[in-house]
Amino acid sequence: MRRLVFALAGVTLLLGGQPAGASQLIDRNATNVSLAVASDGTALVTYTAAGQVRHVLAWGAVNARDPNPHVAQVKFKLDYSGGRNVTWKTIKNACTPLGSVVKFQVAACQASDGSYWALQAWQRDLPNYGVKPTATQAAMELRLSHWTGAQAELAVSTGWAYKRYDTLFGQLTYGEKPVFGFHATPGGVPLDTYGRNLYVDTFGSAYGPGWVRENSFLAHHPTGTFCYGFYPHGRHPAGTGQGYRMTVIGPGVTPDVSWEGVSPGAYDATKANTQVTLQRSLMGKDPSCVPHP
Repeated sequence: MRRLVFALAGVTLLLGGQPAGASQLIDRNATNVSLAVASDGTALVTYTAAGQVRHVLAWGAVNARDPNPHVAQVKFKLDYSGGRNVTWKTIKNACTPLGSVVKFQVAACQASDGSYWALQAWQRDLPNYGVKPTATQAAMELRLSHWTGAQAELAVSTGWAYKRYDTLFGQLTYGEKPVFGFHATPGGVPLDTYGRNLYVDTFGSAYGPGWVRENSFLAHHPTGTFCYGFYPHGRHPAGTGQGYRMTVIGPGVTPDVSWEGVSPGAYDATKANTQVTLQRSLMGKDPSCVPHP
């Protein structure tokens, strides 16, 4: 029963998508992607999808609000009218291209006002426990962000539970404040524009070679903390791997962030005690993440 408490505390299965109010979804399986930003702050995303060239205008949002149950998170205004709206043809790029500034970067630039814009693409909707995805689930999501200053921080540590299972624990913050939502379904789908799911991938596991989706779950209210154990799930084996990756959609319209690290390896009692101290310090206000080394 003690193991079940830790597992369920850190594992909330993701059953669907998120409402708007994040690094914003533009389209899926986009190719030939380009980004231009006019001096007035209007961004133009041009790409090909389903055999058609598309032009999407985005404006009206930057950074993120602190969690507030009474005010919606910031989001872009989007115009998908394409050929029916000639406005995109008037966009004159005033954004300087940048090298790699975000994970999964497709394009990024610094606008004339000093702010940053980026496009990222990654597979968010993969099924859990290494299950083979459908074509829809395997789609690469193209996501747009706009920010100034620091991005969100995803702090992750590794450890053990019950001397045999790898664990991950940590906290999601933005501007040194926790990122969390106020309402979600029992299955872990955010029902507001602040909640964030954390997507965990495992590398070189019993599921097969390469990166495979292990699970996805919510950052906890109101601490932004989380914990997860790599236990067997029904007929699925434990997803213990050589390495782990965690990715989360950024708060507001800030970039998506990702952490990557190696497995903690064989159980070590001294390191486990250090893990417990760190976890208890971080999780002091999150009783659902009790360490069991």
